[in-house]
Amino acid sequence: MSTAIISIVAGIGGMVGWGLYDFLGGVYAKQIGPYKSFFWSQLAGLLSALLLILVFPIRLNIPVLILLLIPIAAILYSAGYLFFFKGFEIGSVSIVAATMNLWAVFTMLFAFLFLGQRLSLTQSLGVFLILVGVTLASLNWSEIRSQGFRLSSGVKEAVIGAFFFGVFWNLSEVISEEIGWLSATLLVKLGIVLFLLMFSVLTRREMALAQVATKTKIVVAIMGILEAGAVALVNYGLTIGDAILITPIASALSIVTITLAILFLKDRVTKLQGLGMIAAIVGIVVTAF
Repeated sequence: MSTAIISIVAGIGGMVGWGLYDFLGGVYAKQIGPYKSFFWSQLAGLLSALLLILVFPIRLNIPVLILLLIPIAAILYSAGYLFFFKGFEIGSVSIVAATMNLWAVFTMLFAFLFLGQRLSLTQSLGVFLILVGVTLASLNWSEIRSQGFRLSSGVKEAVIGAFFFGVFWNLSEVISEEIGWLSATLLVKLGIVLFLLMFSVLTRREMALAQVATKTKIVVAIMGILEAGAVALVNYGLTIGDAILITPIASALSIVTITLAILFLKDRVTKLQGLGMIAAIVGIVVTAF
């Protein structure tokens, strides 16, 4: 199987996993708050990923440089999501979600500048279609026409979060190539959980789920398993493929989220949003050539 095909499959896996994660988070996790949902889903993801040790080997001999990069990667990933959630809290969801798609652009830019990765002309066209399609699908155009872009609150936080994600995925590629996708996934997940625990202690956040409905707890756990699976698959792709191709495909996760909202929540999409979804899907297909 070619490197490009592996990159595309990994990107699609990330897109589906994160799309489901965001959809479930939007439906259920708001009941307990974004920070709690992020922490407990990450813990559930770590525990589920540990089961993979029974099937796949892991590398225990970790170079010193990688040991230094792992906590940095964990903090970057956590900070990316925390800034993303903060943007949702204070700004327009549609604008913040569209802005957050810049994480793929940052990842590709860093991969181009620092890792020497390149795309073919056709793949570049596919990536462009994905990014344009995701932007069209994510924005609420009727809201923008009526209120303009005055609702800039949260955009700064989303851009900062996207920057952190962009740096993270290039670091994740380096870590995965050095110690393997499973070791990278487990160690970074562990770092995320530990960082969030320390952060909650420093900020005196309440983390207990005692008063939360059992159904919500189960859904949060499922969220974590899906997100961990997406991270593991993307990390696997990064050990063989290239971040510059994987990440723009994975960034089309909002297409999955929107599709699920249409099917299960009976949400409606505008013609432009529908066009964006089609453009993103065509872009994913084009990247295979």
